[in-house]
Amino acid sequence: MIPYGRQDISQQDIDAVVDVLQSDFLTQGPQVPTFEAGIAQYCGAEHAVAVNSATSALHLACRALGIGPGDRVWTSPISFVASANCALYCEAEVDFVDIDPISYNLSIDALTHKLQIAQQQSELPKLVIPVHLSGQSCDMEAIYQLSLQYGFKIVEDASHAIGSRYQGQAVGSCQYSDIAVFSFHPVKIITTAEGGVAVTNSQALAEKMALLRSHGITRDEQLMQGELDGPWYYQQIVLGYNYRMTELQAALGCSQLQRLDEIVANRNRLAQRYNDLLAGLPLQLPFQSPESYSAYHLYIVRLQLSQLSMSHRQVYEALQQRSIGVNLHYIPIYRQPYYQQMGFAADTFINAEQYYQEAISIPLFAQMTLSQQDEVVAALTEVLQ
Repeated sequence: MIPYGRQDISQQDIDAVVDVLQSDFLTQGPQVPTFEAGIAQYCGAEHAVAVNSATSALHLACRALGIGPGDRVWTSPISFVASANCALYCEAEVDFVDIDPISYNLSIDALTHKLQIAQQQSELPKLVIPVHLSGQSCDMEAIYQLSLQYGFKIVEDASHAIGSRYQGQAVGSCQYSDIAVFSFHPVKIITTAEGGVAVTNSQALAEKMALLRSHGITRDEQLMQGELDGPWYYQQIVLGYNYRMTELQAALGCSQLQRLDEIVANRNRLAQRYNDLLAGLPLQLPFQSPESYSAYHLYIVRLQLSQLSMSHRQVYEALQQRSIGVNLHYIPIYRQPYYQQMGFAADTFINAEQYYQEAISIPLFAQMTLSQQDEVVAALTEVLQ
């Protein structure tokens, strides 16, 4: 089976992890701040806070921005559930903005229309979470301009987008957002086995997230209350979480970060080759905005079902039977039973629904061979023709 994605682990990565295993620190040592500094420098951001998952990073971002009961958070329905769950963890209300039919990212037109109605009803969101699906950046400048008009904060869910660029700058520079979040799950662009990071240009937000990731405990005397009992003293000053990244994860991340540009370039070469090889098939191929350089975490095709005698499911199953590890990213979040009980209506999100009826993610990973790619193309051609 050719998987839709997989990790790329080198001997250098293995050696970096072994070095940590043989060191004095398995957690809370020097590797985590080194990794944070590397990510911040790469993105051109002032601060980075490493945690045990991108889900944790999204939660901390919401908490740091003061999201709580009665607040409204909007995001894309075409994403993993974590993009919405992070707001529910804070007891906020979640709603969705339909996607653009070409880029599959959050639609600027839909967002503008929804904001206009929300303003009339005094139900504006406190936070919008755009999702950079597949690694292609949303139109962040347009979203930022709307935030100035309507007064909401922005957290970029850039889980797919480490190594991507927007308007010539690295995604994660936070030029048009308060915080950006990356994922380092094994199938992402680079991995820490499991892990995430939040980047920001705000020292205050970075300090809040760093405090919250470790139980809300501090050893900073300026933040403590009363007299210190001794040099061993620490205080819990807020209710936090155990969201820390380990030294093992950070060491792997530091090693992988050195190959990030090479990995992304290879993904782009493979994506362009797919574009050439699949051009004659009844498929809608991925759109690439001229303002964006995608990390191509995913290569998503949409079936032109009107030209096929097979259904979406039949094509999917036929590819699986030919050992092609296709997937579907994603089931719209509002379709999940937990969200359905909140009363979301599928016909509110026309583009997301159409996308779900047609989309398939085909294999793409950094060390994919040309013969593997040819096998995927041959299977698609056989099934579709």
